[in-house]
Amino acid sequence: MQLGRIGVWLPAVTVSPAAATRPAIREIEELGYDTLWYPEGLGTRESFTNAAVMLAATDRIRIASGIANVWGRDAVNAANAARVLDDAFGGRFLLGLGVSHPRQVDPRGHTYAKPVATMSAYLDAMDADPYVSPDGSASARPPVPRVLAALRAPMLRLAAEKALGAHTYLVPVKHTRRARELLGPSPLLVPEQMVVLDADPEAARGRAQRAISWYLDTPNYAENLRWLGYDDSDFAGGGSDRLVADLVAYGPESVILDRVRAHLGAGATQVAVQPLGDDADPFGLDTLRALAPALLAL
Repeated sequence: MQLGRIGVWLPAVTVSPAAATRPAIREIEELGYDTLWYPEGLGTRESFTNAAVMLAATDRIRIASGIANVWGRDAVNAANAARVLDDAFGGRFLLGLGVSHPRQVDPRGHTYAKPVATMSAYLDAMDADPYVSPDGSASARPPVPRVLAALRAPMLRLAAEKALGAHTYLVPVKHTRRARELLGPSPLLVPEQMVVLDADPEAARGRAQRAISWYLDTPNYAENLRWLGYDDSDFAGGGSDRLVADLVAYGPESVILDRVRAHLGAGATQVAVQPLGDDADPFGLDTLRALAPALLAL
């Protein structure tokens, strides 16, 4: 699968009504962004039906789940839902799968445990699903293009072995470099990058810190950051100056462009830019409009 260098990561589409989402993603497509990534959380819009809404509203842009929670549906359902979207929309759907976090899984009635083993078994079940082909046989199953949400070494290795590659979230450039070393040269690697385009440094830093604070007591993210050398002092008070600056590119356009270039130089296939929106602009369209000419020229 060939991805362009710049995508968009957009959480607003998981909570906004379709009537608001459709024009927003059509504009993102018209601006020239290659891929639109969207999450799935506890209580948000269901991932596959949400993808169908967005694919039906657009013509060219790729729509990628970033990620669909494996605890939200069984492997056979996931495989065949992805095949429906692939068939209906000309191969524009990319399935991103992840094991999520205990706070997103346990309220569903599951018990979060053994994430790598869980994911590996899920992928095997997808590959062995009883797909029925158009001629009525259960053979010649079309492959399901997929990437895995991966942070630490075991899941990254699984992403290289049983998927097209990895989609990473809340990571500094150092992680992209390390992930590329673990994946090898060929698999896809798509880090998400939060951005705040704001000439006021204090206001920009405040928005950046608020955006990451929820994640700092989420074990998977915290342990990944510790793996990269951050410590308790970086997690205190909503995030140290160095942690906020490493995770969120905030300030003028030049800061954002330098960060995206750094991810690409460290081995990213594509960088999924997440513009931090607000009540007046939940989709971050003002930021995406302003950055498009320079970003898409990288």
